[in-house]
Amino acid sequence: MNAIILAAGEGTRLRPETISIPKGMVKLFDKSLLEMQIDVFKKCSINDISIVTGYLADKITFPSINYFKNENYSSTAGNESLFCAKEKLQDSTIITYGDLVFEKAVIDQVIDFKGDIGIAVELDWKPHYDGRTLHQMSEADNVLFDKEGNILEMRKNIQKPDSKIGEFAGIVKLSKKGSNILLKKLNELHKSHNGKFHNAPSLKQSIIPDMIQELIDSEINVEPIYVSGKWCEIDTPQDLEIARKIFEE
Repeated sequence: MNAIILAAGEGTRLRPETISIPKGMVKLFDKSLLEMQIDVFKKCSINDISIVTGYLADKITFPSINYFKNENYSSTAGNESLFCAKEKLQDSTIITYGDLVFEKAVIDQVIDFKGDIGIAVELDWKPHYDGRTLHQMSEADNVLFDKEGNILEMRKNIQKPDSKIGEFAGIVKLSKKGSNILLKKLNELHKSHNGKFHNAPSLKQSIIPDMIQELIDSEINVEPIYVSGKWCEIDTPQDLEIARKIFEE
């Protein structure tokens, strides 16, 4: 099993923290967000770790890590970064956003998933937005389920009060077969797709939820991995302070 961390973005909303370092190098305590992810993966016996860099790539220099650079980081998004590391989609793979911090228990739950394509989902997600005035609930990447628990839709700000809705926790788990399915779809889209891509202006500007929606619309089975435990997305200085309170133990 390997891990791919997508850490190419500029992190403009986290400034001034990200003026001279990439978002993933911002420290929560004595370690950066990327260091904390690397530590968790290694505790889970995942040592084949890749980071997709972009903005200030030379600032990310951890030993024994594979590096891929998204040269067009300023004009592209998560799916283009993932495509930069496509050679790692050959085996069972965990994909994470570089601005996440999570405890080992969350990754343990992801590793335990036995399907081919799974996305980490938090059902008790609304408390994550308590006090987050700079990153509001409407910005959540929501996951909409049908009555049987199948994933119907994945996008920001799904408003269906009588439906089961969770939040995507920024983590994807692929089996070897799932990696091959995703890689095949990525290659096909890069060769043939033009114009708008789900909720993005283009394929190159699309994010992981757009790709998950593409798989669902292609009738490829995507399953939820229900997670609980400590995890946070760090998007603003306020998020950083909230995460410090959550993880201070």
